[in-house]
Amino acid sequence: MRRINGTAVIIAALVATLGALAFPVWSYADRSGTGQANLNASSVATQWGPLSATDRDFLVKVRLAGLWELPAGQQAIQRAPSEAVKAAGDHLVVGHTDLDRRARDVAAKLGVELPNQPNEQQQGWLRELTAASGEDYERKFANLLRAAHGRVFALIAQVRNTTRNSLIRQLATDANQTVLDHITMLEGTGFVDFDAIAREAAGAATASPTGPPAPSGGRVLPLPVPAEPTGDQSFTSRPSTMPMP
Repeated sequence: MRRINGTAVIIAALVATLGALAFPVWSYADRSGTGQANLNASSVATQWGPLSATDRDFLVKVRLAGLWELPAGQQAIQRAPSEAVKAAGDHLVVGHTDLDRRARDVAAKLGVELPNQPNEQQQGWLRELTAASGEDYERKFANLLRAAHGRVFALIAQVRNTTRNSLIRQLATDANQTVLDHITMLEGTGFVDFDAIAREAAGAATASPTGPPAPSGGRVLPLPVPAEPTGDQSFTSRPSTMPMP
């Protein structure tokens, strides 16, 4: 009998120990301050799935993008000297007209309030384009719009990967196709400053780059340093102004 009682005590102790070890794992997602808790706190239930703060931010950014990129495209069609820039402007108008309509429809269903005019920074970019002319205008147009689309591309990928809302997931899919088309057209103008884009990305990076080493015998090329501003201060001499939509 003593052996049986002793065995029972040992088993009970083991069960209690395992329970104590497992409890933090079970309860971790509900602890205040964790990623899961923050996600739950920022999300609201809808018939199409939970709507997170990132989802709502995505909706607002899609709307804001259309509010300044659509008039920028219309202006390019009217003012750009080259057919390539006019064609890029046409793609902006067609793409953002359709995407803006979709975003407003999704926002109405989900009860998300959207802005009705570009923000102050975007209005500044439109004024900058309006003040330019000729090739200077085309360079500003290509680089301002390419930088904006490149930035929102990353947000689209994040939302498409993580959203639990079916309406947001479909909008992210549509936005991805539209933005990639616009990036392709803008790069096709021949005016995009890829060195400026690389410098901007390198400046924003917080981690050391990874990947295989440089090829044997190869020469590591430093990024070009932008020239000192002169009387003609074009967009390419000011990489720090790369925009977000």
